[in-house]
Amino acid sequence: MDSYDVRNKMEYPEDIDRYSAIVMTGSAASAYENLEWINQLVAYIASVAETKPNVKLIGICFGHQIIGRALGEDCVPNGGIWEVGPIPIQLTETSKELFGGLHELNIQQMHRDHIPEVPACCELLASSPICKNQGFVRYAPGALSRTPKDIQIFTVQGHPEFTENIVRKIIDVRLSTGVIDQATADSARQRAKWRNDGVGVIGKAIWQILGATPLKVNEDM
Repeated sequence: MDSYDVRNKMEYPEDIDRYSAIVMTGSAASAYENLEWINQLVAYIASVAETKPNVKLIGICFGHQIIGRALGEDCVPNGGIWEVGPIPIQLTETSKELFGGLHELNIQQMHRDHIPEVPACCELLASSPICKNQGFVRYAPGALSRTPKDIQIFTVQGHPEFTENIVRKIIDVRLSTGVIDQATADSARQRAKWRNDGVGVIGKAIWQILGATPLKVNEDM
């Protein structure tokens, strides 16, 4: 596993074929910004998605939005409306297959930008009342089955890696700096103890997509 600073150094792998997957996480940046490093990242991911079907693309929040742009969709502010803290998302038939037949998941959120539409050749995973595109998948071209290992692209708008403590700290910082308002912070804090399916359900699915065995993780960190 290697990391690349695509923002400050605009680093990319010299040989992408050495890797089985690219994982893009969240960012304080907005995926729709017309900045050189963002435009280069979108172009790079578009190229990988088109020419490297054996390299899986995993996108979380900002990463989800970058992949959406790379596949031809727009990323836009969602009317200034934030999703913060654990939010219930309603699963589609596609994601019910992936998540063991569940109909709804709770996932930690921290965003107000979104990808309104699902890219062509992809399948919607889930929706919420505020954000109808909570993630999507694309199966590898020519896949003969629909197992997790057959998925080439997997994205989620939320943060399966976030815990309650992480979100509480981000809320405190963003409230103190005026990024979110008091009502948004209060609502998220009231939901703080809700069940979090990020690591136990969504994280497990990501490991399965990568063809790896998940390690035991402390979800209370």
